[in-house]
Amino acid sequence: MFAVEKYKGPKEEQFNLVVKQLTALIEDEDNMIANLSNASALLNQFLERINWVGFYLWDEEKNELVLGPFQGLPACVRIPFGKGVCGMAAEKRETLVVPDVNQFPGHIACDANSQSEIVIPMIKNDQLIGVLDIDSPEANRFDEIDKKKLEEFVAALVNHL
Repeated sequence: MFAVEKYKGPKEEQFNLVVKQLTALIEDEDNMIANLSNASALLNQFLERINWVGFYLWDEEKNELVLGPFQGLPACVRIPFGKGVCGMAAEKRETLVVPDVNQFPGHIACDANSQSEIVIPMIKNDQLIGVLDIDSPEANRFDEIDKKKLEEFVAALVNHL
């Protein structure tokens, strides 16, 4: 049984601990779906003030992202490449931090309670795997520390996939 450790220190140190916990969770497992499932559950326990966290996986044949493992309310199943925050992050291959989703042109509202969002692309060997998507019911939830440390989290995860 794996226990998620809570630590109430500086935000950067909290993220460093969660990356270590991720590594412990996935180091002996090679199934991508199992690892993405545990990664989303870990982030759901670790991150405060969020209402959805999960993965969309790249379907190259259909040129779209398809819902993968997640924690939260039921979500949009398919997102066209370049559409919404997830599709744009996948197309640009860069992290997008959206302080107010209502101001993002073409935002896809899967949950009307979501007010801000961060999406981190998952890329390995120059190939898009998918994106990590995290929503919050409060505006301006995600800052530069979240961006940097969630990119490190995704890098640790992708290195094992």
